[in-house]
Amino acid sequence: MRHSTLIYGVRPIIEAINSGAVFEKVYLQNTVAGPQLKDLKSLLNKNAIAYNEVPQIKLDKLVQFKNHQGAVGLISPVGFQEVETILPEILASGRAPFFLVLDRITDVRNFGAIARTAECAGVDAIIVPIKESAAVNEDAIKTSAGALLKIPVCKTASLFKTVKFLIDSGIKVVGASEKAETVVYNADLTGPLAIVLGSEEDGISRELLKLVGTLVKIPLQKEIASLNVSVAAGITMFEAVRQNSLKDK
Repeated sequence: MRHSTLIYGVRPIIEAINSGAVFEKVYLQNTVAGPQLKDLKSLLNKNAIAYNEVPQIKLDKLVQFKNHQGAVGLISPVGFQEVETILPEILASGRAPFFLVLDRITDVRNFGAIARTAECAGVDAIIVPIKESAAVNEDAIKTSAGALLKIPVCKTASLFKTVKFLIDSGIKVVGASEKAETVVYNADLTGPLAIVLGSEEDGISRELLKLVGTLVKIPLQKEIASLNVSVAAGITMFEAVRQNSLKDK
């Protein structure tokens, strides 16, 4: 398994970005300023690389108190792709596209479990926001049983714009929510499809809900009101698999 790689120092991170390295995240010391750090922030924004401003002690611990100059980067063990590139390839193959959109799912274990199920269900790509998303690191890869090394992950600065692109491209968008009225087994999940799942804190964001064509729920039999998001994802994905297999017979 490929592991995440730490790189530290402002200039080394700038050089790594310019050489095409794929960063999962960059941490900047919140009490450091200067022209080099300003240049780094500008480069991070230009390349849509997420960064957090954190106390010095966090950076010290990450690099075991080596001289980090106020900047530590985490190079991702996987490369990210563009949904705008993947979609035409799928359409050219004659298959119905199948995407999974994860709105602010930040738990690494949930993310890994979802990716494992998505790969088994034949999902073409997982779409996540640059910010407020679980790290695609060695823990996520391990939890995914290696699926994250096989299934494309697409990061986007705007889930809204990306989902709008899918809709404009003829993809049906279905959201999973316990607040839905339609039971998942009664919804049409055949054909080109993108399934949207929201955070366990507050579900799918209000902005994204404006684009969701259908909301579906999983019928629960007893007192607990919701399922873990990775379980809900699995049920919804494989209901789509079931419906499409029946359609193809």
